[in-house]
Amino acid sequence: MELRNLGSSGLKVSVLSLGAMTFGESRTLMKGLTSEEEEARRVFDRAVECGVNLVDTANVYSEGRSEELTGRWIKGKRNKVLLATKCRFPIGFGMGGDKPGPHDMGLSRQHIMEACEASLRRLATDHIDLYQVHMQDTSVRIDETLRALDDLVRQGKVRYIGCSNYTGYRLTEALWAADRMGIQRYESAQIQWSLLERGAEREVVPACKAFRLGVLAWSPLANGFLSGKYRRGEPPPEGSRLAIWKDARKRLSTERSYDVLDRITEIARLHETSPAAVAIAWLMARPELTSVILGARTVQQLDDNLRALDVRLSAEELASLEEVSRPDWAYPYNFIGRMGHGW
Repeated sequence: MELRNLGSSGLKVSVLSLGAMTFGESRTLMKGLTSEEEEARRVFDRAVECGVNLVDTANVYSEGRSEELTGRWIKGKRNKVLLATKCRFPIGFGMGGDKPGPHDMGLSRQHIMEACEASLRRLATDHIDLYQVHMQDTSVRIDETLRALDDLVRQGKVRYIGCSNYTGYRLTEALWAADRMGIQRYESAQIQWSLLERGAEREVVPACKAFRLGVLAWSPLANGFLSGKYRRGEPPPEGSRLAIWKDARKRLSTERSYDVLDRITEIARLHETSPAAVAIAWLMARPELTSVILGARTVQQLDDNLRALDVRLSAEELASLEEVSRPDWAYPYNFIGRMGHGW
């Protein structure tokens, strides 16, 4: 398993990491899509056995249960496994309980400090290796958010900080603010990135490259669409994510998506591997990429994704995938391109 530095930091993470969103029974977003506890434990053990050294979770995954299970299973392996978690959203919102209070969510100092302490308890650890804000919060000054995160680093409760689901302008603003105040900066950005979701390449990925941030890619298979189990003109398999998430299914079930999947399948056949492995290998070949976060409900799914480690796509294959998946960036990017200049 290849290790890559997380941006310009000294933290070395495996090129494939494990997403713990499917750990623990969920009553909210992932309802019906998580693993049985025994199978989730096997997925965790298998990933670590294969050299994965970063496990990414969040306080809201399965209403905190994901963190609890991760903390339990990591005992005895803490020196080999890096813990990444997140804060921003209210835990359990949408379960029919009370509406979250003003400090039960967001990126205020109040919420960040309380959320971090709660995550440390659930993870049963004295520090978090990578503490990430789950999405930007423009209702709070970026200075307040960064000061709180810097304090957590100085207290030894957090080693490095990162962000997720940020726009390019907010990421740049945060980096400039940290530099101006002389405090800890974001060392990574976690983004949705796949052959079907390339929007981050317009602003966020170039910003990460310019400022030497690590890039962690989530949903590399576009909610499982690129795994190869979906067929043009056929209903999704029963129990699959897109059978339950009908809005995502409608968004993904386009001619372009199936064209991309067809091209991936052709290349997978040539390499005698799975479509999932090819889709992940495409991401691994991107020079800005630090680690691909794999979300697997079963050991079989995990092993299928790990096959990407053995796939080396040729220049022609990469160009072919680029051609079929290239987005229409619109103005000003198309204008700049027509003038013969890169971004």
